Amino acid sequence: MQDQFTAMRAASRAGPAVPHKLRDERLQALHGLVMDNRQVFGQAISQDFGQRPQAETDLAEVTPILEELREARRHMRRWMARRRVPVGRWFHPARAWVQPQPLGLIGIVAPWNYPLQLAVAPLICAFAAGNRAMVKLSEHTPAFSAAFAHAVRRDFDPDVLSVVTGDAGVASEFCALPFDHLLFTGSTSVGRKVMAAAAPNLTPVTLELGGKSPVLIAPDARFDHAVARIMAGKMLNAGQTCTAPDYVLLPRGREQDFIAAARRWVARHYPKLAANPDYTRIINAAQFARLTDALDQAKQGGALLHPLTDAEPDPGRRLMPPIVTTLTTGPLSEDEIFGPILPLVPYDTLREAVADIIARPRPLAFYPFTESAETRDLLLSQVVAGGVSVNDTLFHVVQTGLPFGGVGASGMGVYHGRAGFDRMSHLMPVFAQSRLNGAGLIAPPYGARFRNVLRWMMR
Repeated sequence: MQDQFTAMRAASRAGPAVPHKLRDERLQALHGLVMDNRQVFGQAISQDFGQRPQAETDLAEVTPILEELREARRHMRRWMARRRVPVGRWFHPARAWVQPQPLGLIGIVAPWNYPLQLAVAPLICAFAAGNRAMVKLSEHTPAFSAAFAHAVRRDFDPDVLSVVTGDAGVASEFCALPFDHLLFTGSTSVGRKVMAAAAPNLTPVTLELGGKSPVLIAPDARFDHAVARIMAGKMLNAGQTCTAPDYVLLPRGREQDFIAAARRWVARHYPKLAANPDYTRIINAAQFARLTDALDQAKQGGALLHPLTDAEPDPGRRLMPPIVTTLTTGPLSEDEIFGPILPLVPYDTLREAVADIIARPRPLAFYPFTESAETRDLLLSQVVAGGVSVNDTLFHVVQTGLPFGGVGASGMGVYHGRAGFDRMSHLMPVFAQSRLNGAGLIAPPYGARFRNVLRWMMR
């Protein structure tokens, strides 16, 4: 890994200026890699999870990648152009501009929950900005990691893109390499370790983390619509999504209405869930045990469990049916759930609901449901979150014109589209002095002429 890093960094320094044509060729190659291997990647991901439908991989991973590629290729030439900025009033007729430059070599650490999309989306930004990249894939998706590494070796020069596999020890060594930028997607706890590993090299980091992303159903919301969109966001990938709805704040007394509507939605979309080929499994035994333990602790603390189907949890197949909880305590109320468990938290007033959200670390996503523009604007002014979908869930993440990222404990830095290009670039400020200028008027000796000029400038 060290040898590969050294070779790639040397290559980036030998050719720092990367023309539009070469960047576009790399993006075309990335498009070909994804489309040529779409089925292979889908089968490998399903093997790693125990079951995940190809349709879900296409919807949640392939489609967003293709949109990101179209956006980058359509606008990249404009993003690369100099950006004129005005000069100070005392410096005319000089000129100033911002000139985007490639940073060099980017490190990308991809997680297991969306292993294709969360490896390739940062790559699109890196290539559009003219960089080379090393990608560390998760040890929890060995089949996908092997398939992706094979495809990269076949389609890319190793000086442009390389893939690293291995356990947490390898990941730690990877993050300690002196990249020009390091992007990590994963948990908040591991994000702290990544930032510490990068600190000795002063490597700038983008951290895409997680946290408890709340849903708030306002009293005026279309209740059944809200439940349907919340369940759609929660059931995708069996809740193993960093922006999945984590808990629901709803008007007190509507808990049973929510549970009944959620059961109807699950029955309609995932009939015979235990044998349903469209429902994703939990990634591994450790994650299944974590979710089971959290449910047990909540129950011991007085929580009520409301299964949404007749299916029973199956450790052998890592099948975790969706379940709603009330009076929730323990890890389910404190930690990011990352599974198909959904606590309901009743409130009496909107002020109380907002207070609950802002008392917690700032979330990666926030999902308010309301028919009132006034209520919407009030909530958006009070809650600070990485991103928001109003009257829906998840969809802000796949808007190529919107930056994606966290705030506070849910992350730092953003990417996607123009924001990702800028994040992966050095936006170099340039001041170009004109032949005719007044710089000599403010040079020593600081006599009467200088004092008169300075007095004029300070008016």
